[in-house]
Amino acid sequence: MGKRQRPEEVAIGSGLVLVDKPAGWTSHDVVGRIRKLAGTRKVGHAGTLDPMATGVLVVGINRATRLLTHIVGVDKTYTATIRLGQTTTTDDAEGEVTATHFANAVTEESIEEAVARLTGEIMQVPSTVSAIKVDGARAYDRARRGEDVELEARPVTVHRFEVHSIRRVDGGRMIDLDVEVRVSSGTYVRALARDMGQLLGTGGHLTALRRTAVGPYSENQCLSLDQLAEDFGYIGLAEAAAQLFPARSVSAEEAEHLRHGRRITASAQAEVVHPTAAEWGDDVPAASEVVSRRDGLTAAFGPDGELIALLRDVPAKPGASSSPDAAKAATAGPAVMHAKPELVFAA
Repeated sequence: MGKRQRPEEVAIGSGLVLVDKPAGWTSHDVVGRIRKLAGTRKVGHAGTLDPMATGVLVVGINRATRLLTHIVGVDKTYTATIRLGQTTTTDDAEGEVTATHFANAVTEESIEEAVARLTGEIMQVPSTVSAIKVDGARAYDRARRGEDVELEARPVTVHRFEVHSIRRVDGGRMIDLDVEVRVSSGTYVRALARDMGQLLGTGGHLTALRRTAVGPYSENQCLSLDQLAEDFGYIGLAEAAAQLFPARSVSAEEAEHLRHGRRITASAQAEVVHPTAAEWGDDVPAASEVVSRRDGLTAAFGPDGELIALLRDVPAKPGASSSPDAAKAATAGPAVMHAKPELVFAA
């Protein structure tokens, strides 16, 4: 049985708000503002942005908060400025300068070599002021208390690392690199700046950071907080799910079974409809990007376009609560699959 909606959820609806986060605001600050604008406390975000950073912050309202777990893990794209010649306590401009080294001997060739070493599948040690928990406490809290924080390297993927301009500043003593990166979830751009400085022997930190895309959502879809205050706009729940997962149309009978948590025939056996280029807009993703966003799930839509549930194909289980067709198929053998409703959205 679908969960009953509260009155405010019916009035506001459910969906994703794409916010162009301003500098100086924490992600938590933005969530608080959206709560007031939307008139609901059921608000969350998918992926923290540092206060100095700007750009795409995906905020879920009401039932769409259940999609946020699946958005956190998608690839993200950033533009940034890396300053070579200084290190800071936070690996960005908000920290105190801890060391200065002349970068005037750094060449374009050495920059290209460092970029190549930091592209692809790499092991990265997160910044000490990250939100990673160490023995139950956030790393940044421990660092602020003056504790020594040692974080283990972990695998991340830098899909693209492009240098758009190289500018020598302070009489050539330092170098500013304007870059664009597309990275896997869990990658710290601050750490890329730090590591590039280490590779070049100059130290490095971020002086600017802007997130331009989160999975299929780009900065040109975002609204500022001022714009949202004038006209609160968001992507509806069904449209948001269609952008994140392959879509499957189900019959009214199948939709009713899913509403009650019953399994239906496997999605692999049914027609799965993928968004067209027109629906994606200008940023048509590569096939590999679409697959990475699926998370093994398919979005089931009823005849009227309503999002019914997120489905996952699992081995059939005879005797499990399922539609008649799925129950009959389960008797055919161990290789049969069912589509199990992982999350039910329809009431």
